Amino acid sequence: MDFQLVEPLRYLFKDEVRAVGEALGLPHALVWRQPFPGPGLAVRCLGEVTFERLQRLRQADAILAEELEKAGFLTLTQVEGETRGTSQAFAVLLPIQSVGVMGDQRTYQETVVLRAVTTDDFMTADWARLPYDLLARISSRIINEVQGINRVVYDVTSKPPATIEWE
Repeated sequence: MDFQLVEPLRYLFKDEVRAVGEALGLPHALVWRQPFPGPGLAVRCLGEVTFERLQRLRQADAILAEELEKAGFLTLTQVEGETRGTSQAFAVLLPIQSVGVMGDQRTYQETVVLRAVTTDDFMTADWARLPYDLLARISSRIINEVQGINRVVYDVTSKPPATIEWE
């Protein structure tokens, strides 16, 4: 095709894109929705990317989002003068298997990492201090509802030294 690509927002950061969206009067839910990795979901599926592993990751991520939404932590909000919630939250499927016990059986299955951060500009970020009972509920649901996962861990690393995404 013979055309020139024009990308006026290409060099803007996430916080700047959100400011433009608000200035244009776009719906709050659209402007403040959770960011999705530009390269796609496969960057959150470390190791071999297969249909089955991506399905596992999608299921774990959906449980995380559903539970955060129900608890009022899916987006940043002000509650009694205190900022509560997450700027970005997602699941990462690791290429690590570990021994577990489900019922009376030993299992050797994969590990999911939950990552949730708060940030103003996405240049730096801090891990979200989610309530323990919320993390326990999310972990229990993932292990019980997603075939092939027997371990859930929570990433408590800030940016820097880590990045928000794992890849």
